[in-house]
Amino acid sequence: MHENNIPYFRSFVHGVNIKIPLPIGKYVSEINFDNAATTPPLNSVLNEILAFSPMYSSIHRGTGFKSRYSSMLYENSRQLVAKFVGADLSKDVVIFVKNTTEAINKLSYRLEKRGRRNIILSTGMEHHSNDLPWRNRFRVDYIDIDKKGRISLKDLEYKLRRYGNNVRLVAVTGASNVTGYLNPIDKIAKLVHKYGSEILVDGAQLVAHTPVNMKPNNSNEHIDYLVFSAHKMYAPFGTGVLIGPKTSFENGSPDYTGGGTVDIVTHNYVRWAEPPHKEEAGSPNIIGVIALSAAIKTLLSLGIENIHKHEKILTKYAIEGLKSVPDIELYGDTDRYDDRVGIITFNINGIHHETLANVLSFEAGIAVRNGCFCAHPYLHSLLNVNKEVIDQRIKDPSLPHPGMVRISFGMYNNIDEINTLINALKIISSNKKYFLKKYDHLNNDKRIIS
Repeated sequence: MHENNIPYFRSFVHGVNIKIPLPIGKYVSEINFDNAATTPPLNSVLNEILAFSPMYSSIHRGTGFKSRYSSMLYENSRQLVAKFVGADLSKDVVIFVKNTTEAINKLSYRLEKRGRRNIILSTGMEHHSNDLPWRNRFRVDYIDIDKKGRISLKDLEYKLRRYGNNVRLVAVTGASNVTGYLNPIDKIAKLVHKYGSEILVDGAQLVAHTPVNMKPNNSNEHIDYLVFSAHKMYAPFGTGVLIGPKTSFENGSPDYTGGGTVDIVTHNYVRWAEPPHKEEAGSPNIIGVIALSAAIKTLLSLGIENIHKHEKILTKYAIEGLKSVPDIELYGDTDRYDDRVGIITFNINGIHHETLANVLSFEAGIAVRNGCFCAHPYLHSLLNVNKEVIDQRIKDPSLPHPGMVRISFGMYNNIDEINTLINALKIISSNKKYFLKKYDHLNNDKRIIS
């Protein structure tokens, strides 16, 4: 959609026009460019939660009407989630978890090595949540990225051929939380299935910004496993999703055990419940699932493709504008806009990334993220950090860690907000000494690297 339609998108999001205080003594409407971390709630999400709240009750644990009604909504939500991403519930299960991180950890625990199949292929651009969980249980190798930071399909195929039947899973992000690149997951799935393995897509930065279709199970483009978080899709109430083949969760014990996971228990025997209930220990987060369902319904009504088009307009406009800021350094490919979501990273030479983030917040009310975005190896590559620097940092944790500033768009952001950001950056870049003197002392701990 063209930017003239922005107020329409903006009207669906709660709290975007609220005034916040600045240390310089005035109130402004905050500009939130930190949507890759978390998004504000939709009005429909809050309304649906309030509408449901009088009927709130236990899930799968009571015979009262409210309990039965709550349980029905909870179970029906699986169908809505499956429809949203094209999953087939005759073969797949939708498991509700807290977030993407828990989903990947759960899958890493539940996947069997299947004989010699003990290798996970991850990539050099992954969030730590799609890297660290695999290390304790599998051997992990990393698909190369090129100089621009994009995944190398050539290296993926080389490693698939090299390891052959030993590859248990290829785990890739759908969209990078650092550069915003959209990985070609359909092409990756074809390669993975060609060599007899399976694919996991980390959809945390994907599902709220561009259409996702897992494709039929018999398609060579089928996504075997998909994970994502509701709090990154305008429903921040503690729910995430893991979708995968039911057969992957039928055997063995779940990673979390307790109430709701069993069929029968004695002091000497346990028979687990059928998935997905086997994987959802404890009282289910019905409020979180109601919120997720409401968000999905709203996103579907607005049209994910419309949202993607709108955010692409913002991304192109922002990149072209940022190029005019003196002493700015943009990371990744800033000439192509067709294969990315609205995430842009940068630095201004001579200003520490944390200082720059603080100035934007305190002077202009612009919320950004700075640091390494839980993707240290990727940032080391994009920043050309050499091994000696990393080794020194390992030996001495007090040394400052390199990082960047990140802006990330939601469907409610607009051109005027981008103009405010660009103007603020030009003022900061042209008055470095002043802002360094005023704000550099706030970097009490340059070791913050998340």
